[in-house]
Amino acid sequence: MEKHIFNKNLEALKNKKLKEKLENFKPQNFQILQGKDSLDINFIHHGGGYTLYSNTLSELNEKLNLYNDKYLLYPVLYFYGFGNGILYKALLQNKNRQKIVIFEKEIEFIYLSFQCIDFSEELENNSLIILDNNDLKVIDFQILFYNNPFFNFLRTYFLDLHCNYYEKYQEDILKLNIKIQEYIKQVVLSNGNSSQDALQGIENFVYNLPDIISNYSFKELLLKRKKQAKNAIIVSTGPSLIKQLPLLKQYANYASIFCADSAYPILAKHNIKPDYVLSLERTEKTSEFFNNNFGDFDKDIVFVLKHLVHKNTFIYLIKKQLKIINIMDFSPIAHSLKLTHFGHMGMGSSVATMAYFLALNLDFKNIIFIGQDLAYADDGASHPEEYYYSANYESNIFKQEKIIAYGGNSLVKTHETWILFKTQIEEAVFNAKKFLNITTFNCTEGGARINHTIEKPFKQVCKELLTKELKKPFAKLEKLNENKQKELMLKAFYKIHQVLKLCHTLIKECIHLSNKLNFMGNDEKNFSLLIKELDCFKTKFEKINVLKELVNPLNTQFELNLARIYVLNPKTKEDVFNKNYLWIKEHLEWLELIIGHIKKLQESLEKNITNLEKELINKNLQKQISRIKNTLF
Repeated sequence: MEKHIFNKNLEALKNKKLKEKLENFKPQNFQILQGKDSLDINFIHHGGGYTLYSNTLSELNEKLNLYNDKYLLYPVLYFYGFGNGILYKALLQNKNRQKIVIFEKEIEFIYLSFQCIDFSEELENNSLIILDNNDLKVIDFQILFYNNPFFNFLRTYFLDLHCNYYEKYQEDILKLNIKIQEYIKQVVLSNGNSSQDALQGIENFVYNLPDIISNYSFKELLLKRKKQAKNAIIVSTGPSLIKQLPLLKQYANYASIFCADSAYPILAKHNIKPDYVLSLERTEKTSEFFNNNFGDFDKDIVFVLKHLVHKNTFIYLIKKQLKIINIMDFSPIAHSLKLTHFGHMGMGSSVATMAYFLALNLDFKNIIFIGQDLAYADDGASHPEEYYYSANYESNIFKQEKIIAYGGNSLVKTHETWILFKTQIEEAVFNAKKFLNITTFNCTEGGARINHTIEKPFKQVCKELLTKELKKPFAKLEKLNENKQKELMLKAFYKIHQVLKLCHTLIKECIHLSNKLNFMGNDEKNFSLLIKELDCFKTKFEKINVLKELVNPLNTQFELNLARIYVLNPKTKEDVFNKNYLWIKEHLEWLELIIGHIKKLQESLEKNITNLEKELINKNLQKQISRIKNTLF
């Protein structure tokens, strides 16, 4: 019977690595101690004579009482320790509870529990998720926190101990908790941390449309330059960069060089020509890396820009008649224009991550990082001495933290933003190895350790991999013909005006609903009616993809705040009233913010679309402009 239950559980278990461990596991330290009650299942240590629980049933009841009272409406719970698993089986009887995540260090307890209790249903429907704390991977956290219900209830996260036995792992629990908090922060940031930044990006993008369409396309780059080389070097501006430049110069023609915008003036000074210079920042300061005249040095370099870079970046590059390629990420508003020639590609938050994804798209097999410190130098410098804005540009801006250094034998100082960049690179490297068999080397020889990369001296990697000189410049690129450019500009003009019309309609709807909430929201007789109307509006609003870029940061915070109200367990009529009132009040504040955001977007689009309109007039397309405006308004 025990073997039958164990096999049933094992078959239902989704975690493949844990399944393999359990299949081959042989218990060494504990044995099952069965009491008279079927729920009185304890584990006793062979040598020490101590047990997992002091009193199995009373500890179980104590936990159940707590979770069926204070945490009754929590859809997701997190525990350290599986124990005998009965607590989780019981807690999942509550229909409000969708997921329980357990981190376990002692696989033996899972093995023994699987002999006694049938968890197959809970494991099969993935409501019970067991993670081996000895073998946690990036992907484990990705699967959890990027998806619902985990994501929506991130702000109600806490990690509880299964029982007192697990207090012995206090240090391990603290490390795990810190790691989870870091991932939660990253997931929230990945949904946008500033509507103002999003709006700035949209403004830049709409203004840049004529320059985007009239320059080279991403599609053309992939068509002409895929698989033209095996080895890519990504050059960043960490403090360690300068020491690698002599070697980079020596091997410049043996690999394709991808250069961060901030490293571009430094490479120009040392006469090391990159093949690609990348930029993704929307700020004016970043544009200044291109405010120069390097003459013949710039010939054959391709400048790869994210669609939302500051307009000055285009102005400086176009003035020098340089080759520009624009790539869009998965921005909803950019996607809505259907400019498929110019996107789409994931880029992350840093120019090094953008370069890494571009190298993947171009089918490089080995990718080498240099200057990717993501940490301060020993003297406190944040950048190389030759950095445009000084070596100490970021030295005193952020709160510093310590993380594992390159080599793994010491610690270095870093800050929150660099940790975010590091995590994004690590995820990209991990996935590239797993799914594309790409090898990534960290040859920075300093700074922070970047997990999943191979740490090797730059000289050694150059000798081993860079053995064949490449034929540069790479294949010549062609722009879209004039008629295609006109067609895409008109389409973009039409789509932006569609968004303007949508903004106008939504503002009216939001104001109407907001007025209704203000007028009726204090009377409990109206609560159910208002909540139903709010749910209908939210369902409709969530389907409007084109606005997600702007409102995602706002919606993320709104949903996370809403989760805190959702999990409140009212016990009196007054509690019920207060919960419903808080719910409506939160929605009212959200609506008012939505109105403000859409108005700002409307103003921004109207202001920045004029640049595209001027270009269309220059191309003698006045009739088409008038037709578009008359059709929509």
